[in-house]
Order: sequence, then C-alpha cells, then structure tokens
Amino acid sequence: MHSSVATATIQPETAIPLKATAVSEHDKFFWAYTEEPHRTRRQAIIKAHPEVTKLCGPEPLTKYCVLGVIALQLACAVALRHNAVLSLPFFLTAYIIGATANQNLFLAIHEISHNLAFRSPMANRLFAVFANLPIGLPYSAAFRPYHLTHHKSLGVDGLDTDLPTALEALFLDSLLGKAFFCTFQILFYALRPMLVYQLPLTSLHLFNIAAQLLFDYLLVTAFGPKPLIYLILSSFLAGSLHPCAGHFIAEHYVFNREAMASKVKKTDVPVPETFSYYGPLNLLTYNVGLHNEHHDFPAVPWTRLPALHELAKEFYADLPCHTSWTWVIWQFVWDREVGLWCRVKRKEGGRKVGGKGWKEEELGANEKGGIPGVK
Repeated sequence: MHSSVATATIQPETAIPLKATAVSEHDKFFWAYTEEPHRTRRQAIIKAHPEVTKLCGPEPLTKYCVLGVIALQLACAVALRHNAVLSLPFFLTAYIIGATANQNLFLAIHEISHNLAFRSPMANRLFAVFANLPIGLPYSAAFRPYHLTHHKSLGVDGLDTDLPTALEALFLDSLLGKAFFCTFQILFYALRPMLVYQLPLTSLHLFNIAAQLLFDYLLVTAFGPKPLIYLILSSFLAGSLHPCAGHFIAEHYVFNREAMASKVKKTDVPVPETFSYYGPLNLLTYNVGLHNEHHDFPAVPWTRLPALHELAKEFYADLPCHTSWTWVIWQFVWDREVGLWCRVKRKEGGRKVGGKGWKEEELGANEKGGIPGVK
C-alpha cells in the first residue's frame, strides 16, 4: 500500500540510532536506548543559526483567533437550538464547522500551554480556561502538565501519555480495532493520561472545572440543552474520523517502511520519532503539522514555525514527512504493517543519555521551573 510518508535520507548528525527491537515477543514497540532527538537538534540549530532564538516568544494574534473561533462556535450552537439533534443539519454543522473549530481550540490550548499567547504565565493559564469553554468539558489545566511531560520525556514509558499502552496495542491490533481507535481516539487521549500517572490537584484545576460547569449551566439555562450537545458533539468529532484529527496519528506513529523492515531484521537503524506535515490544513490548526520544528523549539509560536523551517532548512529538508492527514488515517486503519505498536518507546534513563535533558524553561516562553505534574 502507498505510504503517506515522503521518505528521504536522514542526516547523520540529526538522527539518533536506536535498536528497533521488541522487549518480548508480545511487545512490538520500537524500543530506543538513547535520548530523544529534539534537544540535540535544537542545540545544533542554535549553534548553526544563533538568531533562531529571536523567533521565540508570544504571538499576539493568537488571542484574536481564539476569540473569533469561540464567537463562531457559540453562534452555531445557539442557531441550532431549534434543530433536532439527530437531524442532518445538526450533524453536518457539528462535523464541518464545529469539529474543525473545536480542533482549532484544542490546538490553541496547545499553543497557550507553552505560554505563547501572553507574556504572563498566569494570563496564559486563565486564557486557556477561557478557550476551553466551547469544548464543553474541562481539560486545559490537566492538558498542560501532561503535554509538557510529553516534550520533556518524549517516548519514555510510563511518563509520555501520548504513547499507547501495551494493552491498547494488543487489543486493537486489527483492522476493526484500529478503526475503533480512530473513531474514538479523543476518548483515549482524554482517559489514558489519568491511567498512566495522576496529577496533583491544584487551584487551577478546580477553577477550570468550576468555570466550565458555570458556562455549561448558563448556556443550558439560556438556550436549552441542544447548544451544549452541539459543542460536546463537535469535540467528539474533532477527535474522530475527521481530516484535522489525522495530526494525532501523524505526529509520532512510525509509517516508515525501512523502519518496519528493521524491526523484523533487528538491525540498528535511525528511526525517526516525529513527523511533520506541510499541507493546507495547517491553516486551521496553528501549524501543528510543523511538528519536528515545534518539538525542537517549543517556545516558537505557530506564526513563526515556517520561518524556523526556512532558517534551518538543512536540518529539516531530509526528514520524512506526511503529505496528507486524511491519508494517514486511511493507511493507519487499512495497512497491516501500521498500528498502535508503531511508536518509539524508551525507558526512564533513555532521555538522559548524552545530556541532562530538557529543562522546564525550554518548554515554553517565559517558563519557570517546577511546574506541578511535569515529569
């Protein structure tokens, strides 16, 4: 089957060799015994292009984009209050407009988690709660520490909650299983983190919950339950079989054929862990497709990621990348060689090989150390 990945030779100085072997016959993940590649490449880019650090810092445009999308979602929600929930107009609006808008808000919260909307960290925390409102369920406060851990401990088993568990990979290792995962992946991303490790409960979590419950109550009181159903349905569809949802799988699942072959032959090969996408859907998703660039420089906002790519093009031009998020979902479901096992994992110590690893202040703009829940 044709792959959605455009492959190329990976530059030796940016590739991290790893053994593509399984821990046991029942464990088919790609296990790495080295640190993740992004901090190494970040340091190399800074050395080659010291001016790259000028791209870091908040993007004022983000807050206006968030306000516009929130206004759009609330307008649609209220406009549909007289439509039957099971009607075609209700579903199509939720799928075409609502899911796209709420995926946009998911990724706005992703940007804000790196302090890229305001200079003040607290202003970012509060704005994330505000951006969370049309999603219908509170999650912004919990997302941030889990996501920053994903950056700091990429691929580390038991810490990176973006990784599927062995249980998921085992039971969903079939066409129907993968189709189920893609249809309900938003639930996996919502529930899995709590099963991997628990966050300390903070006042921000309580505020996030209280603000969301108050918003939902006022919305239902003023316009009935259908607007809230629309918002929650939009959130579900945003993480289901939707073109923009392809980024969840495209970012870190290994589709590379040479890597697949190396797993069978048990040879030492450089297996990429992150894949970028440079297509038009980036316009709707805060350039999250530029994912190698984002992991290399988490403090560079969405509007400047293309400039980062151009500035350090020699570091990115030869990395494998995806050409279509829709095709990613299709291939993930139908290709027998691709599935939940196709992720790079490492043990706790793997992130520390060759260096001290990421520091909290490198994970976002104006970031301070000691973020509760980040490991």
